[in-house]
Amino acid sequence: MKKLNIVTMGGGTGTFVLLSGLKHYKNLSLTAIISATDDGGSNKKFRDEFGLIPPSDFRQCLVALADEDVMSFHGTSLLRELFMYRFNKGEGFKGQTFGNMFIAALADILGSQIKAMEEIGKILHIKGRILPITVEDIRLVAEYEDGMVVKGEHLIDEPENIKIYGKRISKLSVDKDGVKLYNPSRDAIRNADFIILGPGDLYTSTLANIVVGDTGKIIKNSKAKFVYIMNLMSKRGQTDGYTAQDHIDELYNYIGRYPDFVIINNSAVDKEIIEWYKGSGEVLIEDDLKEKDYHVVRADLIGNTKYKKSVADSLKRSVLRHDSDKLARVVMSIVEDME
Repeated sequence: MKKLNIVTMGGGTGTFVLLSGLKHYKNLSLTAIISATDDGGSNKKFRDEFGLIPPSDFRQCLVALADEDVMSFHGTSLLRELFMYRFNKGEGFKGQTFGNMFIAALADILGSQIKAMEEIGKILHIKGRILPITVEDIRLVAEYEDGMVVKGEHLIDEPENIKIYGKRISKLSVDKDGVKLYNPSRDAIRNADFIILGPGDLYTSTLANIVVGDTGKIIKNSKAKFVYIMNLMSKRGQTDGYTAQDHIDELYNYIGRYPDFVIINNSAVDKEIIEWYKGSGEVLIEDDLKEKDYHVVRADLIGNTKYKKSVADSLKRSVLRHDSDKLARVVMSIVEDME
């Protein structure tokens, strides 16, 4: 039976969770297209000092798609832990992950980060492909409704200027004109049966891909079914006050097409977690979706494990996350209904 071409677009934890679930379905040909704008944390060092495409999202996708038997060692997930390990001491080492260093070392040996990713994929027997949206050195630029401009994904994601809070981003772009999509990524989007965006922060994860080159136009004109997975929480400095419909309308603004399907969580969230997010000015995204231009799929998508970040990790991380198996089952229910 012909495998269905599934293209996921995003970055960070959301893509990791989605791929971790989808890789278990044998009738799928998976391609993960990763953003190239992350310039925070360890990515900044690897971009500035090694000239690499930000490696962290690649690393997470490698681990997500890796063969479970390869990742295990004497009944433990030792190799998985090794790739995700973050050093918590040592000058120049603290905060860096072993996986990113491995990618950088192999890229230097082979003379190409793309070749390095391919070889690591073979080592881990990954079930799919991982591609960058572009191989060019680009930065994300956000213009806010009051005219303020912020350059750099990290400063958009974790604003240093509190004047940004509560203001909407009126325009998202990259800092170069004529940025070209990586050709294999362009081909993957064009040949997709399903294009899946999210879950992840609307601007710095999802739309960070769409504003590169003519990505939005390609998705608009694609015959593929377009699926959007709604984030669980708002993001301060990005989606303050946004409802679920606001997210969909913003997607339309950049793509010119509504998703065919919108997946959104409808299960209760622990009050303690909600209060934790309130301390950061973030809230559950209100479900005000109406099935007019798209189909809405509501389901229990919440993971049972509360995330605990490494003490060496300087970046803010989500504690509430989708469950990979639950999310994959919902996606596959859509896929199977369309076959």
